[in-house]
Amino acid sequence: MRTTLTLSALAFLSAGLTAQDPQDDGFRCLANHPEQLQKHLDATPGALEEALAAEARLEEATANFDRAQRGGSTYIIPVVFHIIHNNGAENISDAQVYDAVRVLNQDYNKLNTDWTTVRPDFLDRVADVGIEFRLATIDPQGNCTNGVTRTVSTQTYDGDFEMTQLIQWPRNRYMNIWVAASAGDGVAGYTYYPMWLDNWPEADGIVVDHTYVGAIGTSSTYHSRVLTHEVGHWLNLAHCWGSTNEPGEQSNCSSDDGVADTPNTVGWTACNLNGATCGSPLDNVENYMEYSYCCKMFTEGQGDRMVAALTSNVAQRSSLWQPNNLLQTGVTTAPVLCNAGFTHGRSDVCAGSTVQFTDISYHGVTERLWNFPGGTPSTSTEAAPIVQYDTPGTYPVTMQVSDGVNELTVVQESLVHVFQSPGIDVPVTEGFESTTLNDVAWNAVDNDGDGTFAPTSLAAYSGNQSVRLTNTTSSDGRKDYLYSPTYDLSDATDILITFRYAFAQRNASNDDRLRFYVSNNCGLTWSMRKQLRAGTDLNTVGIVGGDLIPNGPDQWGLAVVDNISSSYHAENFRLRFEFESDGGNNVYIDDININGVSVGMQEPVWDGSGFMIVPNPASSVAHVLFTLPDAGMVAVDLLDALGREVLPLHQGTLGAGQHRLAIPMETLSNGMYLLRVVRKEGASTRRFVVNGSR
Repeated sequence: MRTTLTLSALAFLSAGLTAQDPQDDGFRCLANHPEQLQKHLDATPGALEEALAAEARLEEATANFDRAQRGGSTYIIPVVFHIIHNNGAENISDAQVYDAVRVLNQDYNKLNTDWTTVRPDFLDRVADVGIEFRLATIDPQGNCTNGVTRTVSTQTYDGDFEMTQLIQWPRNRYMNIWVAASAGDGVAGYTYYPMWLDNWPEADGIVVDHTYVGAIGTSSTYHSRVLTHEVGHWLNLAHCWGSTNEPGEQSNCSSDDGVADTPNTVGWTACNLNGATCGSPLDNVENYMEYSYCCKMFTEGQGDRMVAALTSNVAQRSSLWQPNNLLQTGVTTAPVLCNAGFTHGRSDVCAGSTVQFTDISYHGVTERLWNFPGGTPSTSTEAAPIVQYDTPGTYPVTMQVSDGVNELTVVQESLVHVFQSPGIDVPVTEGFESTTLNDVAWNAVDNDGDGTFAPTSLAAYSGNQSVRLTNTTSSDGRKDYLYSPTYDLSDATDILITFRYAFAQRNASNDDRLRFYVSNNCGLTWSMRKQLRAGTDLNTVGIVGGDLIPNGPDQWGLAVVDNISSSYHAENFRLRFEFESDGGNNVYIDDININGVSVGMQEPVWDGSGFMIVPNPASSVAHVLFTLPDAGMVAVDLLDALGREVLPLHQGTLGAGQHRLAIPMETLSNGMYLLRVVRKEGASTRRFVVNGSR
């Protein structure tokens, strides 16, 4: 039934969003994002009246539309995909973007192979809309592009209006699509009708969750029609049940989508092909504007409505497909080679591993030559070569491409880091006295490009240097990483790691976090084993308004990591520090010791209680660690839970300095013990748990 959209187009402003039944198969979209739209209307006097006037013009254009203006890819729309990412899975490949454009073009030109399986009742209504989408090859400044931009921002997790303001190309020249980690509120995507965008160009475009882009990569065939659905909204289509985001409601029978050949319906999230609601003999469940995952078609009436919007001047839609704009955006001219570039798989690998490289140069590459020093093969002409690296070291990669006329070269220095395999023998200590980061020893990662971990001589727990990360209020939300080389722990019985750290808050609300991870496969996967937080155990100095420089060993903390299981007794063991800023002060790391080595560090000085048992609980190996300020008589013994002596560990004179006594675990049964250290100054006792087979 054909009805006016004036009232139904406003209905969503007062309609709340209903959570989808977890048993439903369909996706959710947030057409005309009610919350953001209401905020715009409240802040913009006259915006509602202007939108209603634009809607009236669209309805008039639709009523007078001649179907002969449609079909055969008559209209070309230049497109740009803005990938907003935080270096996660949402940073989808160019190939996934290209696949999304493929799906759009099939769906809008009746080239999708599944349209022939539509219910017979609707076969004669399947539309060839006649719109073609092409990625721009020229950006707004006249520079070469492949129609894909990439912006690093944590706003990818919000997917809101503020995120879209990070980057937007002129809406009268390009259709903007923002790809993000989230489109907000658990939906697949959203956009607005042209009526709302006519005088709100800042919001013009489509936001989509990366798992609904194309049919490959992070998406799937199952999700691939969501973008088709959102473009429908962008071209003035409502849901088949009308302008709300709530399918399945009986009240939807009193609204409509403004299209004569789509049966009135309550709306569907599941593929009930026999569904019939609102008095219709059969609902068009397979329509792209439903929420079901079996969508395959637009109707002829929907095609008319979209092209009527595209040929109107509302929201400048008619500017997009004009010949002059197609030339300016490069979508109708043969592109020339203008950019050389490549992507790669994980480039921090162990000797004997491979790295995948992929040429993403554009446009029209006909020849390429790769050079891989240190790799096998050392050269290649393939588009996506796989290269093996057998010798530890740091290696560059060079690629030269040509289109037969033009030639470009790209070089990435120090790209591939190949680590020793098996790794460095333990025990080992790292005090950063002569270590250079960003090589195959230790390396730091600076995803935000604002500085990261680096050696410093300003402060150290021992020696002359430590590693420092400059941290300020403007660093809030950013993460930095410090990675180790490989270590051979294949013969380990227990793993003990200690390190020194120093940190201060700038104010009491700072909640910066230092996390410690381990890997048993050269860094392919990581597992967190310790977290220090600013408000509890990370702060060693207090609140410091200026830049922190620790002054003396009492401003350093000691972290002990003894919860590393036997699955990490591997020959390619690595560790990683991750610092997440909350606007606190600088953080320092020094004297990292693997398997409890105390070289280059001091354990707690005797103060009547200053000794440790590591690990605790223990299964097969354990030690008592303490430091004496001067020589003297010391007694160390193990007691049972009732305080009875079980085993004497030492009795006699010990010199000043560090001491480590092994506990003979093979003589002990599982259970709780007390370990006592006695000096002339007094005695101190610690609980000690023996747990597990030895």
